[in-house]
Amino acid sequence: MTVRKKMSVGLIGLLVALLTGMAVWPAAGAEVRSRTEIIAEIDEYVRNTMEANHISGASLAVAYGEERFYTQGYGSYADGKPITASTPFPIASLSKSMTALAVLQLADQGRIDLDAPYVSYFPEASPSDERVNRITVRHLLNQTSGLTDRVNPDMTKAVQSRTLQEIVPSLNEVKPAYDPGTKYGYHNPNYQFLALLVERVSGRPFAEYVRDSIFVPLGMKDTYSVRTTSAIQENPAVPRGHYVLLGKPIVQAEPLWFVDGPAGVISTADDMAAWMRAQYDLPLLSPKLLEQYHAAGAVAPYGMGWMAARDDTRGRTISHSGIFWTYKAEETVYLDKRLGIAMMFDTGMNVFVDYGAFVKGVARIMTGEAAERSVINGRNMEVAMLLLLAATMLRGGYRFYRLKTGGNRNAASRGRLILSAASVLLPALLLLGVKPILAFVGGGRVLPWTGIWMAMPSLIVWLATVAAIQLGSFVWRLRLYFNGKRRGG
Repeated sequence: MTVRKKMSVGLIGLLVALLTGMAVWPAAGAEVRSRTEIIAEIDEYVRNTMEANHISGASLAVAYGEERFYTQGYGSYADGKPITASTPFPIASLSKSMTALAVLQLADQGRIDLDAPYVSYFPEASPSDERVNRITVRHLLNQTSGLTDRVNPDMTKAVQSRTLQEIVPSLNEVKPAYDPGTKYGYHNPNYQFLALLVERVSGRPFAEYVRDSIFVPLGMKDTYSVRTTSAIQENPAVPRGHYVLLGKPIVQAEPLWFVDGPAGVISTADDMAAWMRAQYDLPLLSPKLLEQYHAAGAVAPYGMGWMAARDDTRGRTISHSGIFWTYKAEETVYLDKRLGIAMMFDTGMNVFVDYGAFVKGVARIMTGEAAERSVINGRNMEVAMLLLLAATMLRGGYRFYRLKTGGNRNAASRGRLILSAASVLLPALLLLGVKPILAFVGGGRVLPWTGIWMAMPSLIVWLATVAAIQLGSFVWRLRLYFNGKRRGG
């Protein structure tokens, strides 16, 4: 090899090395950062934010352009084995975009008409409410079917389904809460019906169809779909899930829930990077249907398994959250920037934790901005709850001391007794009101008490403590009141 050729090869090698170490997006007016610097900043942000929210394990996928920019696991299993980018995690409702893709593939082949009545594919169905006959496949995709948790129970269903075939009779019995296509209402069984449609039209089990038609073609070799959450516990490779009580992560098995279609996919950071890369130029769908796939619905931002929006600085985005009681997942794809970020966690829904902040923070780092770190986080909120709980117990103890020693002369008066009775009812009513309040805030979703407990255990412990102290105070005042009546009589 001549000296000139050697120099050329050396220069090319140097250029490749420099390019692979360049930043993805240098911020305007800022220095170009190396890939190593970006990754180090991401790792520091993720680890600090996990610690600030008592999250013991997670995995991250960042896809940029045609490459898997970065995948990483954080934390460890109970036995100390590290979580990696190939560790499987439940992705919960991130599964909906994959179910929607399966339906659109069959539509692309002319085997499904998105605007045909859903029941036309199930001639054995005989709905008692004629509005069910007007629910189209598109309505199910857009979550505008008129079905809600109140009229068609999901998580609170006493006996959970085990197969998709078992949900067919519900078409005959259900009465929509509103006319199909008129209003948005997030309802998991909409995507159970879609998974069942994939089975009916393809003639194959849903899990097999998505494996062979989506996961394998996209190189998602470790991704698979399950029917119920019990399959999560059966796989030792999946980290155990948690909920957080007074700042301590508690290991807990995910309650039984039929998730085939809406929330049954288990995946890895490596595979989620492949999934997000495919969204920029999806080879499994025609351009016409791909455009619909990433678009908002007719009456709400929810489209076909995605929340579609336009960010002022980053353009078109598609995103979704995944919620289990002991696992959580977040995903956002910035289509115009060709950037995708997903995170999966081994800790479930918690009212004190903003899981979406992880994705937003990583996105800011990728664009050369500083990731925001809020003081309102799980750790600080749990500390506040501990202080509140301690103050409540101290105040309750002092109150009992005053009642016992007679320090409060009006303790046995009728007025104080009435006020004490009212103070017992208030925390009790708040506890009972949690469920309808969450249903209102959650757009009509009806949650089980087990899930409510795991989403806000510290808050419930405090409310229960207040109720117990108030009840004890009332009983003591009642005793004093009747003792005084007897002495006066």
